[in-house]
Amino acid sequence: MRGIAVIALILSLAGCSVKRIAVNKLGNALSSGGSSYETDDDPDLVGDALPFSLKLIESLLAESPKHKGMLMAAASGFTQYSRAFVEQRSDEVQKDDLERSEAMRARARRLYARAHRYGMRGLEAGYPGIAAAIEDDPEKAVARVRKQDAELLYWAAASLGLEISASNVDPHMIVRLPVVDAMIQRVVELDEKWGEGAVPEFLISMEGVRAGVTKEEMLKAMRGHFERSLTLSGGSHASLFVSFAENASVPAQNRAEFQSMLEKALAVNVDLKPANRLANLVAQRRAQWLRRRIDELFLEGGPTNP
Repeated sequence: MRGIAVIALILSLAGCSVKRIAVNKLGNALSSGGSSYETDDDPDLVGDALPFSLKLIESLLAESPKHKGMLMAAASGFTQYSRAFVEQRSDEVQKDDLERSEAMRARARRLYARAHRYGMRGLEAGYPGIAAAIEDDPEKAVARVRKQDAELLYWAAASLGLEISASNVDPHMIVRLPVVDAMIQRVVELDEKWGEGAVPEFLISMEGVRAGVTKEEMLKAMRGHFERSLTLSGGSHASLFVSFAENASVPAQNRAEFQSMLEKALAVNVDLKPANRLANLVAQRRAQWLRRRIDELFLEGGPTNP
């Protein structure tokens, strides 16, 4: 409560310069380093708390709209919240309440769009004009981005990519896939190892929304991304196995591989890397849900090899 009172006091300060300095200092503290959320062992508690934290960041950004640290925190925060606590939960309720599921998925798309706007604002703060240029010539536009902004570029790409993926193959969204590709390729060029394989893991889900590719080509690309991410992460990310199970094993109707991937996800020691604890717990919850649905996802007597 004391912290909330301090924040309220800062936001009520008279004098633009004094207020801006105070907001920037608080923004630096909120956006620097790791988060206690990442190490938490209670996903539901974090899911309930995140909206307040995200709205707090938005309140501070209203006072300091070009604070790159807070813009990145908003881009990453809204993306991760939408994925873990909105879109995935929409899948979980779909069977019993289709109307609610569709409403949640629509909300997830709006949150991804919000995250992307913050990501682009962050890039615009460092590279004026990039937001407009990226729509005309994505590769040329992102060539300006330097290594120190690779993480911001990743979240700008991931939020847009996930919005596309959640848009039910909306042609108005699919045409923006080259923007995502250019952004992600630039992240690879700047810092391929960022996030311990986060980039190739993200690309697994993107392969499923590409037009004009055969299933064999899609699965081959997914397997390449999986192997690269596995090398970079050392198998410490449960989400990698879950993503491959959902995006590759199900379309291939490879039940044995699907089961194996989920078992590997559930076998990840969430305490080995505390900074990944929350993400691993969220992925393992997804793995458990998928395992309960295995008979719905696979045809009896279907093929067992990709």
